[in-house]
Amino acid sequence: MPDAIKKTMRELFIASYAEFRQRLCRRLGSGHLADDALHETWLRIDSVSNDGVVRYPAAYLFRIALNVAEEQRRNQARILSTDEIDALYSFADELADPARITQGQIEVEMFHAILAELPPRRREMIIAARFDDQPHADIARRFGVSLRTVEKELKAGLQYCCERMEKQYIQRFGPKIETPPKP
Repeated sequence: MPDAIKKTMRELFIASYAEFRQRLCRRLGSGHLADDALHETWLRIDSVSNDGVVRYPAAYLFRIALNVAEEQRRNQARILSTDEIDALYSFADELADPARITQGQIEVEMFHAILAELPPRRREMIIAARFDDQPHADIARRFGVSLRTVEKELKAGLQYCCERMEKQYIQRFGPKIETPPKP
């Protein structure tokens, strides 16, 4: 953009600053966001590379300010607050508990052993549906059965796995103790 046009845009920006700020405050709901957007718009006037004719310079400048505000909102949405970061640290600490990791590994091994007890077709259907995330219709075609048969096999197989997991869990770890959720 030629220097003469940039100079004209800057002059228009200064002359319309109060109006732009008022419109942005209404649009964004925050004077602080409006001020930030207008400041960044002022800086961007020099870097605008529009070689075409700007028919409505005031609207053009206001659109730049709106785009800047939206970009700033997106950037702010990615920034976590201190409380959110602390919550993530405490969450990570709970998950990193060695006893929980070991228990989880044992449960996975128990599940694999129980899965191996199922008839081959039922086991393959569960693996396809739950691990490979295949649609039931695809599983039905693959095994040459109806959709209803796939649903019955999955229900029966998962029910068996759940019952066996619960029994083995109680044998190994004792009854589950329900803890109230943390506030």
